[in-house]
Amino acid sequence: MIDVVNLCKTYEYYKKDTGLKNSFKNLFHRKKLYKNAVKDISFTIEEGEFVGFLGPNGAGKTTTLKMLSGILHPTSGNARVMGYVPWERNNEFKRNFSIVMGQKNQLWWDLPTNESLLLNKCIYEIDDSKYNNTLNELVEVLDVKDLLKIQVRRLSLGERMKMEIIAALIHRPKIILLDEPTIGLDLVSQRNIREFLKYYNTTYKATIILTSHYMKDIEELCTRTIIINKGQSVYDGKITEINGVLKDAKIIKIRFSTHIDKDVLSQIGRIREYAGDYVVLEVDKTRLNEHSKTIMNDMPVVDLNIEEIPLDEAIEAIYNNHDGG
Repeated sequence: MIDVVNLCKTYEYYKKDTGLKNSFKNLFHRKKLYKNAVKDISFTIEEGEFVGFLGPNGAGKTTTLKMLSGILHPTSGNARVMGYVPWERNNEFKRNFSIVMGQKNQLWWDLPTNESLLLNKCIYEIDDSKYNNTLNELVEVLDVKDLLKIQVRRLSLGERMKMEIIAALIHRPKIILLDEPTIGLDLVSQRNIREFLKYYNTTYKATIILTSHYMKDIEELCTRTIIINKGQSVYDGKITEINGVLKDAKIIKIRFSTHIDKDVLSQIGRIREYAGDYVVLEVDKTRLNEHSKTIMNDMPVVDLNIEEIPLDEAIEAIYNNHDGG
């Protein structure tokens, strides 16, 4: 569905010092600088995949999505989405993709949502029956049927985001690009949108790319993750294998009936958190069974849990490794 080969996007910009003198100076002479927002990214995505697209701020995530949607032209490289070149803006291509940006509105602020949806119906030339069926299904699943006639400006952030998603899906696109769709939402709204996206992906086999700084979104929705940093791809694989890229370790959380000396615990693994009768240890994965037996047999254990290294820490380690840290 998506095939990207050596895609690049470079921006030109200028720097200017403060003051009237420097403003006049810049009229006649200014140094041109370049920023590689995206640099030689390549990947393929199959039909029905739900892919997490991660990276720190300024890594090039949004720029890549804008190129895949045809909003931006690349500086070099190629991309095919459903067989189309996105920036050629073929009508059939535009009918089959949608992009949702959490920090930008597509709904008319002063109109009720149903007016904006009706406009989308006309733009995409959706017949009445298909439009009504799709709309009824989406508002039912997202539980916003009673809000359709209310001005968008009167809706809460979570309600607006649900309406934005409905507007993006009213024409049943095959490709969906989601840029921070849960940004600023409360936990309940985030969960509701995650559940809906999971439902939509499973039901319609839609191909979805998701960018998000909320690891819960990525963990619950995506089976594959592409991580970029400074415009370059630094990881592409299963989300379950991210931990193994740099950290061959496990977390053991233990609660004791009495205080245990730090020196004793430090011989087992690295102490990440210590409160006397409660400790969090990072241990070598290859010696996990050995360490677990030692703790259970030789110490007054009340409770013990074994967990993976938190996903956000593993991803941060990938960033740092790419930076040379």
